[in-house]
Amino acid sequence: MKNYTITVNGTVYDVTVEEGGTGSAPVRTAAPKAAPKAAPAAEAPAPASASAGSVEVTASVPGKVFKVEASVGQAVKSGDPIVILEAMKMEIPVVAPEDGTVAGINVSVGDAVESGDVLATMN
Repeated sequence: MKNYTITVNGTVYDVTVEEGGTGSAPVRTAAPKAAPKAAPAAEAPAPASASAGSVEVTASVPGKVFKVEASVGQAVKSGDPIVILEAMKMEIPVVAPEDGTVAGINVSVGDAVESGDVLATMN
């Protein structure tokens, strides 16, 4: 048996899946529990040779750029969406880690990104 934690529309479910031979495996779910708050995108200082902002906004998961919410020069508050990624048929917002101004957008709609890729920079 394998245990998974799955989030659906903000509700977290603990799911146990029995491994078996052929056919569908039965699935049992526990009662939903409170969803944890989404963590903001990791913040890392830019290298000295970085061309745009001093704060990097990075991808938390591999996926495809679904939508670019912010534009260069736009003032954003901590938690405001910068880019929306699509991964496994889910839309995952990548948010500003702190208040600031968007200095650069490094991706376009349709781009494939890996976890840790720099999507945008901020000042």
